Amino acid sequence: MNLDQAYLRCEEITSAEARNFSYGIKLLPPPKRRAMCALYAMARRIDDIGDGGEPAPDKLAALAGVRKDVTALAGADRRQGDDPVLVALADVARRFPIPVAALDDLIDGCEMDVHGADYASFDDLVGYCRRVAGSIGRLSLGIYGPTDPERAEPLADALGVALQITNILRDIVEDRDQMGRVYLPAEDRDRFGVAPDLRGPIDGVLALITYEAGRAEEWYDRGLALLPQLDWRSRACTAAMAGIYRRLLGRIQRDPAGVLRGRMSLPGPEKAAVAVRALARGAA
Repeated sequence: MNLDQAYLRCEEITSAEARNFSYGIKLLPPPKRRAMCALYAMARRIDDIGDGGEPAPDKLAALAGVRKDVTALAGADRRQGDDPVLVALADVARRFPIPVAALDDLIDGCEMDVHGADYASFDDLVGYCRRVAGSIGRLSLGIYGPTDPERAEPLADALGVALQITNILRDIVEDRDQMGRVYLPAEDRDRFGVAPDLRGPIDGVLALITYEAGRAEEWYDRGLALLPQLDWRSRACTAAMAGIYRRLLGRIQRDPAGVLRGRMSLPGPEKAAVAVRALARGAA
């Protein structure tokens, strides 16, 4: 597999599938942009296995196969072959100090989904969010190159939690009806008198959504302290991605019933405007 072709395939996957993240990734210089596309393509592969329609044992077997690939990438003898995502990611691991083993956390989170994990407390949910989203933040730091990696890691982790809670609120109905998953913690459902399947009473459901959105805001405030540690292009990328999701969270806060009617999203021009402002502010 030609390396340029491998990266091109990862860029195609990112362009087609990363409806929000691609706006930020495009703001990076070419080497970092290619690296982030390779990282996204692998994360997408893992997510697609967890969310696919195959029986649970088949999903778990497929995830175990990806885990072997990740182990090979993390080792000295990095796998090549003809898999474009693995070829590109192996090159990224040679060029950037990414913690490849963090992909194990993402796989762990997807396995939790396959097993149908329930979350008793908000701390339990945060643990899941750290696996499936904080792991991507930690991997991205290896590409961005923060000024203080040790201080930056928990901030990237926190931003991942904020993004994932936003995703959970956006996809409440889809996750419940199509995947059989309810992520909002049992202790919070009980607090607002909401049924385990989130079907009522409606006033309690809306109050629960608003409450969790407020928690997500706190995680954004914490995670965005990462920005000053990044170079201006990496800062713009991160600000654009977080800005798009935070705007979506704002829509959910203004109309919590909207997530019960269908998936909420921002129109393309609005996402582009967020990215342009992030680039201008990053340069300034």
